[in-house]
Amino acid sequence: MKNKLVLKELSDKELQEKLEVEQMQLVKMKINHAVSPLENTNVLRTARRNIARINTEIRMRQLSSNTSKVE
Repeated sequence: MKNKLVLKELSDKELQEKLEVEQMQLVKMKINHAVSPLENTNVLRTARRNIARINTEIRMRQLSSNTSKVE
């Protein structure tokens, strides 16, 4: 719930930047996990979910802007 509020307040450009940062962190964590196991593997799951939340917010904005253009 906390993430939704923060994501809605960000601009489109900030969302794209946040998405890129989250994706890079996930890749780094996966590589580190392959080399030596992470103590808490739930961070991978959390990172994937955060990426999904950001993608969802971006898509919702795209759909709402397309809907307003059609009307």
